[in-house]
Parts: sequence; structure tokens; C-alpha cells
Amino acid sequence: MSITKESELVGMQEISKVVGTTLSKMMAFAKPGMSTKELDNFGGELLKKYGAQSAPYVTYGFPGWTCISVNNEIAHGIPSATKILKEGDLVNIDVSAELNGFFGDNGSSFVLGKDIHQHQPLVDASKDTLLKAIRQIRGGVKIADIGHLMETNAKKAGFKVIKNLAGHGIGRSLHEKPENILNYRDRFNRQRFKKNTVVAIETFISTRSDYALEMADGWTLVGNKGGFVTQHEHTILITDGAPIILTSSNGIL
Repeated sequence: MSITKESELVGMQEISKVVGTTLSKMMAFAKPGMSTKELDNFGGELLKKYGAQSAPYVTYGFPGWTCISVNNEIAHGIPSATKILKEGDLVNIDVSAELNGFFGDNGSSFVLGKDIHQHQPLVDASKDTLLKAIRQIRGGVKIADIGHLMETNAKKAGFKVIKNLAGHGIGRSLHEKPENILNYRDRFNRQRFKKNTVVAIETFISTRSDYALEMADGWTLVGNKGGFVTQHEHTILITDGAPIILTSSNGIL
């Protein structure tokens, strides 16, 4: 969305703080032996406490309050009472919600407990890529150029990117234009970031796969070549200079 008045900025700041804080608290709450459903219920209660509604649940009928993906799952993992978290798991939590007509979105991948499977380099590459991308985004910059930066940074770290998942505009709905803020250069995309607009910028950094495939449950995404994927996401307000990270309360950068 385009921010045209102070009340819109305040609305986006409020919901972004809610989703950022919820994500941070869910990451701290997650423990080995806990089911992803228990973790999701904790997040759902936080959103309710803040007066917010789960965006995937309200918008798409997703069977959970948040998306929790574990190990080889890329995104849209369905919370389950039978999926038990273990030491060293690669976990991704994506929290998006609505408050007073405004939407915020953020996500983070992390290693649960000790890094016994050596996932941390992948997590670090994802965070580093997101930070470098955000630092370069401002009004007038080509979206494709940011995609090129993200893929180049991932490759330097020894990884790939998922090419059919992307960041997006956000504001009055969960997904708005621009719809394809990809992790690689799309030479056909001539769009530029616009000052005073809000976008959710996110990474999808991979060890093996380059495309996401949907599983039989109709939600969960996995890689076409296996391996692992990390995602980090912030909702940001684009300016003439450095963007304002609206979801900074999640503490991932």
C-alpha cells in the first residue's frame, strides 16, 4: 500500500509491532519436545491478546494461526499435535496478522537448541542476504536489481535461492502489488520500488532446491531437489533513503 496520511502509518506500525513481537516470543517459547500445534496455539493466544486476527486463517482458511515449517519444509507448514520439535531442528515461523484493517507480515528461520546438524550457516546466509537487500531498497530502485543482489549473496555463501516464492506488497490486505519481489533477477520485471509504499521483503535461501513444490495437504511447500531452506522476512516502509523496518520488534536483524 501507499502511505498517504499519518493514520495509515500508525496503523502499519501497530500491526507490524504485533506480528514482530509475536514472532519473537514464539521463537523464545519453542523447545524440544513441544508440538508445533502447542507453539502455534501460544502464538494464536498472543495475537488474540493484542486484538489482532491471524491473516492466513482469515484470508485463506489456513488450518492454524501461524505457519510453522520444520526441517525439509520450506513454508506454509501446518501446525500439528503429532509433529514434535527436536534438538537441532531447523524451524521456520511465519506470523502475519490483521489489526484495524492493516496487515503485517514477518518470518524467521532458526536452529532449535544446539546446532547438531550444522544448519546455522544457512540461517546466517539468509539473515545476511535480507539485511543487505533492505539496505539497498529505496524509491526508484529496480525490484529486479534487488533480486540479483539476493541471489548473488546466496551464491557467495555457497547456497541457492527458491525461484517461485517471493516477497510482496502489503497493507490493506496480506498480498498486494508489487507481487513478485523475487530472490533473483527477473529480466522481464521493469518495476521499481516506490517511495512511501509498504512491502514484505523476504529471503528463500536453499542448500539444493531451486523451486518449491506443494505437498498433498494443499499447503506445505518442500524443495524440488530436497535439502533445506531458510526464510527471513520484514515488513518495511520504503523512503528516499534507508527503509523503515516496521517489524523490527522481532529482533532478527
